[in-house]
Amino acid sequence: MPAVGSAASSAPSAESRRISDDVAQARHTAMSALTNDRFRVMLEQITDPGASGALMTMRTDAAAGAGTDFKSAQSSYADNSE
Repeated sequence: MPAVGSAASSAPSAESRRISDDVAQARHTAMSALTNDRFRVMLEQITDPGASGALMTMRTDAAAGAGTDFKSAQSSYADNSE
């Protein structure tokens, strides 16, 4: 005579299905990022030691002539979040 809980224990739980779905979604997102040219270019830019330091400290890059002060950046973020 089979055990009463054997059918229930062989079926995946809701939690394990959720985890499996999350892993599949993360894999899909990673594969999409790997094939996205805009993401690749952005990743190359932020992994450049000079650029990543400037991003981290929000310093200006005098050689490139780019830069933003804190108030301007804060204002831009506020405008884009509305």
